[in-house]
Amino acid sequence: MNAPVDPAVQLRDLRKHYGGGGQVTALAGISVDFPAGSFTAVMGPSGSGKSTLLHCAAGLDEPTSGTVALVGVPLAGMNETELTRLRREHVAFVFQSYNLMPALTVWQNVTLPALLAGRRPDKEWTRRVIERVGLGERMGHRPGELSGGQQQRVAIARALASRSAVVFADEPTGALDTTTAREVLNLLTQIARMGQTVVMVTHDPVAASYADSALFLVDGQIVRQLPNPTAKAVADELAGLANRPQAGPAPRTSAFQGPAPDGAAFQGAAYRAHAGGQAMAAGFREGTARR
Repeated sequence: MNAPVDPAVQLRDLRKHYGGGGQVTALAGISVDFPAGSFTAVMGPSGSGKSTLLHCAAGLDEPTSGTVALVGVPLAGMNETELTRLRREHVAFVFQSYNLMPALTVWQNVTLPALLAGRRPDKEWTRRVIERVGLGERMGHRPGELSGGQQQRVAIARALASRSAVVFADEPTGALDTTTAREVLNLLTQIARMGQTVVMVTHDPVAASYADSALFLVDGQIVRQLPNPTAKAVADELAGLANRPQAGPAPRTSAFQGPAPDGAAFQGAAYRAHAGGQAMAAGFREGTARR
């Protein structure tokens, strides 16, 4: 009998508070497993704790209480050097800020994580990934010679080319056109099928429809997990979340994102209108996105 495989990421009663006397709760007791080879979309209103969950799960931010295990390794008690080594060997990131090295070319930025980890880059896979994100003719260009959307594609290619055990992605397709976004989402699906674990924060129901499951957060708590999500089902769920009674002020701080903007799209009437439009369009968009 085969031994059970530990989840790639395991969170237990995870809590995160910010501030002193007037504490703000970003995470309020989250327990969830992200199995190896799974692709999960994390969704919810702005300030619901999505990015904080991502940062705590990746060991970029320390929870107030609770436990995190990454590729079977508990993060509690690890110093920054140990955490850095663990992330370098097993984790890849795609954040809204591109974090590219300005002096390096596209090719060099994409292969840098492998070199830092002491591995020889897989040239064939790297070239394939760069071409799939639409930068095949830009491999020798530096970030300053690329548009913002193209720089995001480099960041995505860097994460995918590393073949890390876990890929954490925060709005990876937010700055991309529909065609490139579809290619990126197909790549994320493909690497999950190859055994990598993908945890993606997104506001887009169509992007979420590529995942194996969608996890919905409100006020730092998981309120729903939707298996095999469709774009319409996700949009309907988000519209329902917008109508939930407010439990109190939404968390305002995320360790790497800074304060949430006032009037965020997922708050109140503005988001209800947005989600309603998403729900009506989701069926058509989902069909065209997969062609």
